Amino acid sequence: MGECQALFDQARQGALAPPDDRRFSSPAWADSPQGLFAAHAYLIGARALRRLAESADLGDDARQRLQFAVMQWIEAASPANFLATNPEALATAWRTQGESLLKGMSNLLGDMQKGHISQTDESAFVLGENIAASPGAVVFQNALMQVIQYRPLARQVHARPLLMVPPCINKFYILDLQADNSFVRHALEAGYAVYMISWRNPLASDTDGIERAGWDDYMQDGVLQAIEVVRDISGQDQINALGFCVGGTMLASALALAQARGEDPVAALTLLTTFLDFRDTGILDVFVDECHARSREQQFGDGGLMTARELGTTFSFLRPSELVWNYVASNYMMGQTPRAFDLLAWNADGTNLPGPFFAWYFRNTYLENRLKTPGAVQVCGQSIDLGALRMPAYLYASREDHIVPWASAYASRGVLGGDTRFVLGESGHIAGVINPPARGRRGYWAYDEGDRRDAAVDAQAWQRDAPRHAGSWWPDWLRWLSGHSGRKVRAKDTLGNRRYRTLEPAPGHYVRVRAE
Repeated sequence: MGECQALFDQARQGALAPPDDRRFSSPAWADSPQGLFAAHAYLIGARALRRLAESADLGDDARQRLQFAVMQWIEAASPANFLATNPEALATAWRTQGESLLKGMSNLLGDMQKGHISQTDESAFVLGENIAASPGAVVFQNALMQVIQYRPLARQVHARPLLMVPPCINKFYILDLQADNSFVRHALEAGYAVYMISWRNPLASDTDGIERAGWDDYMQDGVLQAIEVVRDISGQDQINALGFCVGGTMLASALALAQARGEDPVAALTLLTTFLDFRDTGILDVFVDECHARSREQQFGDGGLMTARELGTTFSFLRPSELVWNYVASNYMMGQTPRAFDLLAWNADGTNLPGPFFAWYFRNTYLENRLKTPGAVQVCGQSIDLGALRMPAYLYASREDHIVPWASAYASRGVLGGDTRFVLGESGHIAGVINPPARGRRGYWAYDEGDRRDAAVDAQAWQRDAPRHAGSWWPDWLRWLSGHSGRKVRAKDTLGNRRYRTLEPAPGHYVRVRAE
């Protein structure tokens, strides 16, 4: 009541100041007494609702779901989301004589046809031209994936090649964006022979049974098959491998399967923003329960697809103010066209997943957290143990990651059996990873190699004294990787070999398939 009375008093005196909230930062809000009052009243109500949800007499899981639901309602109810209560949108309509509203309607109709809210100018990026344009060739293809071999950009390369395993929930070119922020190109220029898995994007119209593919298929015919291709072409018994997000979980699982078979194909492992221990999945916990797992298993019992639209909508509403309502206001009410941004163009290019793969993954990781327990999971008929992975590992996490909380990525140190180096970067799940050194942005925390404090058991204890370094973590990773990549040899002029011939230029045709 005190806040409400103070608001009324300030409004009567004409003394309301613009609230400290970016949604109401435009001068149009400050120039509109009604708009300013609505913004303040909304924020007071939002705080009250959050307090009520936090104090609800419920169990932890139920309270978390209530808080998530309240957050969705609060974000949707902002006066910035409605034309009649958004003075900035009204002023823009007046200034443009209604042209902004016509343009906004056109934007809305266009997005309805595309099936998602436009967060960027997607037409500004063309695969193989100004994005996913690192030169190379597809050297292997099966029903699940293609393997791309990139053309070396240095005269000499490390003898041991590097295979990158991206998440199959997204397309690989998050690691190969534009030339100045391509993780692939940076590794190539540093003298590494780089290969990439490009996962197939299954469609409802496919007739070859891919909608029935499961976790075992992705381990054997995906990750392990790609490793074998790279070993054969490079002539190396062991290679190095990197997994990003779900790709890291898949890579570690596949390597544990190889270990169970008595094989040791990878010398050094890199995991970027990866879960191995799913004890704390952050905000995603609100979707995880037995009922959801059973419904997905029934839905996908005979196959089917977990669609890109459903996956994309879920992730967008984890941060609805930034990824949903922000664009509703700017695109539809003010007729603006989002600026071209490669990260968001990639984000809009989603992929479908085979239903059985998703159902297995959801139950065994998010719901039951079985991967971290030795022998608790069987893959391709073998009990696997991630602790059997004793190769050196580089573990990267992002401090503001809402998909893989950084402390959960840190927990991989207690799961893997070998020496680990942990690095904590700034920013979020994607922007923290894609941070090229030339831009001089952000920073990261890491101990010097050999510092005994780096072996802290607790994540918070590790962070408490970890030194901060300015700029990108990429050079730190390259220094670490060079110690596990062998001597330098002359780079090969040709791609593929007699067994694995080039099939088409990179980035290949799998990545060009758009989700329906």
